[in-house]
Amino acid sequence: MIAESAWDAAVAALSTAGAVTVACHIHPDGDALGSVLALGQALRNRGTRVTVSFSEPYVVPAQLRILPGQDLLVPPADVPNENEVFVAVDTASAQRLGTLRERAESAARLIVLDHHASNSGFGDVLLLDTDAAAAGLVVAELIDRLRIPYDSGIAACLYAAIASDTGSFRFGNTTPDTHLLAARLLSVGFPHDELNRSLFDTRPAGWLRMLAGALDRAVIEPFALAGVGLVWTAVTAADLARDGLPFDQAESVIDVLRTTENAGVAAVFKEQSPGVWIVSTRSRGRWDVATACTALGGGGHRFAAGYTAYGELPAVVAQLRAALDGTESAAAG
Repeated sequence: MIAESAWDAAVAALSTAGAVTVACHIHPDGDALGSVLALGQALRNRGTRVTVSFSEPYVVPAQLRILPGQDLLVPPADVPNENEVFVAVDTASAQRLGTLRERAESAARLIVLDHHASNSGFGDVLLLDTDAAAAGLVVAELIDRLRIPYDSGIAACLYAAIASDTGSFRFGNTTPDTHLLAARLLSVGFPHDELNRSLFDTRPAGWLRMLAGALDRAVIEPFALAGVGLVWTAVTAADLARDGLPFDQAESVIDVLRTTENAGVAAVFKEQSPGVWIVSTRSRGRWDVATACTALGGGGHRFAAGYTAYGELPAVVAQLRAALDGTESAAAG
């Protein structure tokens, strides 16, 4: 539950600001990018000068290029050094802002809007709702409190945000409020069928070979984690380079791997550069992956979390396995 005083402070700051910078975490997903673009368009509609960005690598994932409002996006180097109001969205710690961290922390007012239980509590005004299925729901309430009506662009971006973080409304974080907001957004009107195809059902041909390689090398440890089971795999830089795939195409592998029946936890190690791995983890409900990922410098939710690891793959896998073992007390019966 977000305190009314926090809402009041955020509304007051955004209502009086002449210029606002809105940013999300590095490697943005649908919730992160959809949320910042929705808020950016809303603020622009009321006459505010808005800059929207995210840290390097500054590449919009292919499936998200359909989102409206991307004319607001600028590379992180073009974000003003001095900011009247900086809004960090879907970001659990200042570190997750990457190269934009210094600009955020030096802003006259830093508003943090998030839904991660691992949030470090940074910023001047914290709008944190850990019960929200997506940051998009918190953004939607903020837009409502600013009394800015939705248009089709705002609606499409908010829909992308909540659909992404609920797995097309399949995950356990989906609530009646999630569906009520989705219905409201659909009533505004936007091509939701095209949006869903882009988000979930469109991949380059080379993605199939990358996925096949990752699944072929998957390791299943059915007796790991007190019998809950662990399945993991890696996507190497060579896998991506072979067909000229951008790094974001590796993000979807976890959604396939997590369906493994006899493994309650899934992990994908994605090689960003030699010795640097972006790690995604998922739980089927009996293990808290957020605690382990937070201990390793990342964060997320109890059933979906990630972090960045450094070193050779066997050592990195062993590090995660040890961290997960250390969260055994968090497992549900």
